[in-house]
Amino acid sequence: MKTKTIYKCMSCMNESSKWSAKCLECGSFGTVEEMTVAKTSKTKANSMLASASAASVNPLLRLRDVKTGNSDRIVSSLNEFNRVMGGGIVKDSVSIITAKPGAGKSTLLLQVADDLASKGYKVLYATGEESESQIKSRADRILKNINQNIWVVPDNSMNNVLGHIGAVDPDLIIIDSIQTFTLEEHFPSRAGSPTQTMECANAMVRIAKNPSRPRAVILVGQMNKNEEMAGLRSLEHLVDTVLVIEGENEEQLRELQSTKNRFGGTGEMGFFSMTEEGLVSIDNPSEFFMTIRSESDRVSGSALTVVREGTRPIILEIESLVSTSFMPYPSRIGEGLRRDHLNILVSILEQRAKFNLLNKNVVIKTTGGLRVKENAINLAILMSIVSSFSEKPVPGTYVFIADVGLTGELKKVPSTEQRIRELDRMGFERVYIAPGTFSRKIKFENIRVVEKKTLIEVIYDVFGSLERFSK
Repeated sequence: MKTKTIYKCMSCMNESSKWSAKCLECGSFGTVEEMTVAKTSKTKANSMLASASAASVNPLLRLRDVKTGNSDRIVSSLNEFNRVMGGGIVKDSVSIITAKPGAGKSTLLLQVADDLASKGYKVLYATGEESESQIKSRADRILKNINQNIWVVPDNSMNNVLGHIGAVDPDLIIIDSIQTFTLEEHFPSRAGSPTQTMECANAMVRIAKNPSRPRAVILVGQMNKNEEMAGLRSLEHLVDTVLVIEGENEEQLRELQSTKNRFGGTGEMGFFSMTEEGLVSIDNPSEFFMTIRSESDRVSGSALTVVREGTRPIILEIESLVSTSFMPYPSRIGEGLRRDHLNILVSILEQRAKFNLLNKNVVIKTTGGLRVKENAINLAILMSIVSSFSEKPVPGTYVFIADVGLTGELKKVPSTEQRIRELDRMGFERVYIAPGTFSRKIKFENIRVVEKKTLIEVIYDVFGSLERFSK
């Protein structure tokens, strides 16, 4: 068979006869790979097309006649992991997880492997980055008893890994990380190149999707300096689920989020606490993200709100500290909040509520270090600043769910009813929202819903007189 050499961009799949550092089609650098393909004559290609048209290997089906079924899942004991996966790991699925170094990717997967091994599943852990002794040291630290159903393969040859899969016949395969493995035949590129990464991933997809022996596969993907998964976007399109772990190494909180999930909700988030014994699932995040205080222990500078992480409402405490600045420019510090966002809210408070914050430092912090992006927390942030400034505590049973416009008016936010139902279940007494958020016919058992038009109305209702606010 005659062959020819072509140069293919692994980003846009454009082919050319000459190599170049920059793809002439999409402009990407370093994505052009040399490939050897078989020559096919025009006559032979036409005959192949005719025979393919006449064949009925895959008969044409109407969409409404296609049969569907629920995929079997492997359910672990880590509730937050199951939530993000959509209820567990689908048996014939390929997932990929990425995070910054030290965030806990290998730790989480080793815990999942041990948990499933204790349930009778066979697990093969292939690593191209660490030795077997390094894996064993981590397992001794975070696992009580290492299960006998876990096999470890410290090798970066995908050919050898495929051989071990045939010998062990595992139910779950973990590849750590996919960018370190190589396939020998027809792919002379180095490890980590787009060609090797995609072909190794394709090999694992074929293993997972084998109808006679389906298996679950979890790949580990490296993260680049832009905090994105290294390599081509094609890798994300290839797999069924993409998971991202967020959290700084010095922080306790770890957030596991799904940015793609063919078997569950996209954007679902799970929370873990990083300890010396590994990652601990935070099954009730609302208790983790707020401080439980008695009425006698209430302090100023604290206000509660409800945020949505995925499909789940979570009660979150916002803490503020307002202090006198002795510098020409006061500080505006928002931990887990953009500085521009904080500056806008402080300006609203100064202009619309006539607060004198020109010589005040304002520091905002979320309990537990949760990073929030939605505007539903804006009213709670402003009320916590007012509380700290006036040295008056907000009642611990009051919650604030609304955006605040530049006019000082309260704005509606999505899923308010779902948030309030969570507060009603938790026993809170009062929640402040924007008017017209939902139908008045909706009734709640315990909580009182208070609708206010402006920020000033909320401040008056909670704190009463504003005499001290202009000090």
